[in-house]
Amino acid sequence: MSDAASQSTPLYVTGLSREAMTQLVLSWGEKPYRAQQLWSWLYVRLANSFEAMSDLPKGFRQRLQETLPPWLPTIREYHRSADGTEKWLLQLEDGQVVETVHIPDEERGTLCISTQAGCALACSFCHTGRQGFARNLTCHEIVGQVVLARSAVEAAGRKVTNVVMMGMGEPLYNCEAVFAAGRILMDANGLAFGSRKLTLSTAGVIPRLPEVARELGCNLAISLHSVRDEVRNVLVPLNRKYGIAGLRKAALAYPLKANRRIFWEYVLLKGVNDSARDARELIGFLHGIPSKVNLIPFNPWPGSDYQQPEMETALHFQEILRQAGQVAILRDSRGGDIAAACGQLRGALLGAKQRRDFNLQEGFQDIVQETVQVE
Repeated sequence: MSDAASQSTPLYVTGLSREAMTQLVLSWGEKPYRAQQLWSWLYVRLANSFEAMSDLPKGFRQRLQETLPPWLPTIREYHRSADGTEKWLLQLEDGQVVETVHIPDEERGTLCISTQAGCALACSFCHTGRQGFARNLTCHEIVGQVVLARSAVEAAGRKVTNVVMMGMGEPLYNCEAVFAAGRILMDANGLAFGSRKLTLSTAGVIPRLPEVARELGCNLAISLHSVRDEVRNVLVPLNRKYGIAGLRKAALAYPLKANRRIFWEYVLLKGVNDSARDARELIGFLHGIPSKVNLIPFNPWPGSDYQQPEMETALHFQEILRQAGQVAILRDSRGGDIAAACGQLRGALLGAKQRRDFNLQEGFQDIVQETVQVE
């Protein structure tokens, strides 16, 4: 990159590591402890402006104001569900809009953040996948979602205890920004989300899985949904590149920390992957892998070709897993009335590229028939 291009690129304060922030402060002739003060204002006190940083010298605050652009996204819309779930539509500098969701519980509050504007994976049950892909988010755009939402949630007397990278996008197709943001989120003297409180969810980009353990050491969740290649090829087209056998091999080799498990996300789709046969095959796939299965009944969205299974079917599926000794949680649907539930997120994508390279009905016609005959 040329010097001119480098100088024209905005420097966002929430895109800086602690070391980079210290170097910036030193380059301005300030003492190193000013960087710690700035870090604390951003990530402990959750300041929303440089003017609010009252113990910084006026001249330093003025230079920050003149040199660094605003670090928080713009709230375009805010919605709150009847069950307390909150959703922000956040507008970025170039007009792209992404979604961030807060899911409150009695003892915790989980923040679901986006890592891309849209998603290129085109998972057929996911509303985001139908929108196509616009671009990766930067480190400061990922961190900014957390700072903004946590500030709003805590101001209302609620809390954010966990962060999951399960919003729009595939995190492992944006590794540099995601890992940089993850390190900021986990800094013990800042936002302080421990490695057990941060979860990265992937559709299974196998070559990148070891990097999650090496770079972050946080929880790993894998979006699974079927352990038969012919079914998963349609549900998660990435499976055509990284198939079930390779995914199982990678999971067996994944360097889990002591007493940790891999989380498997499994959206239950009526007549597609919710049969007793599917449950038994899932048990076989998980054999030897410390696992926790999150069963998520499909959340409908306009234009979807799928249906939610009957609760009796979902409970039977869960019971088969439990009888085999697997940890299986049947998740409640949260935020459905504001389109904030799993698989319902979508932004306002500019220049998105679509990927619709299969016919859903044709793709499942023979598979569903085969399942009916076996059962």
